[in-house]
Amino acid sequence: MARQPDNKSADKSAANLMSDDSALIRELALLLDETSLTEIEIERAGLRVRVARNISVSAAMPANFQPAAAPAVSAAPAAVSDLAKHPGVVPSPMVGTAYWAPEPGAKPFIEVGTKVSAGQTLLIIEAMKTMNQIPSPRAGTVTQILVEDGQPVEFGEPLVIIE
Repeated sequence: MARQPDNKSADKSAANLMSDDSALIRELALLLDETSLTEIEIERAGLRVRVARNISVSAAMPANFQPAAAPAVSAAPAAVSDLAKHPGVVPSPMVGTAYWAPEPGAKPFIEVGTKVSAGQTLLIIEAMKTMNQIPSPRAGTVTQILVEDGQPVEFGEPLVIIE
């Protein structure tokens, strides 16, 4: 005769796991409060827990804080969208951080005026701790580099103009 599973013990096990998870989350939240960290993520035994808090910039500013006048960049968003339509644009194929050189302090892959061939590395984008070389889609001369070294980039964002 086969024994039927005990639903009460399974329910107690699930409740204990949820209780342990709640305790872990509370412990991580306390650690955030005790440190200057804004985010903690851990993974153990197949369980991944991320605890983060949002800090409002206005709450962190002193009451008498006066922001400096913003530089006139109202034309920048229009210019970026115009550049995205440029026939020589090289868009970012992924989200990540763009780097001009293979390592800090090294010579950049390209500069304005550099003649490149198809397939030549233009820059690298770090995504999930992986360095991805971004190849030139065509031969030509680099006329503009549209991202700063170490700048976060979005998918489709214009990186370089090659004419």
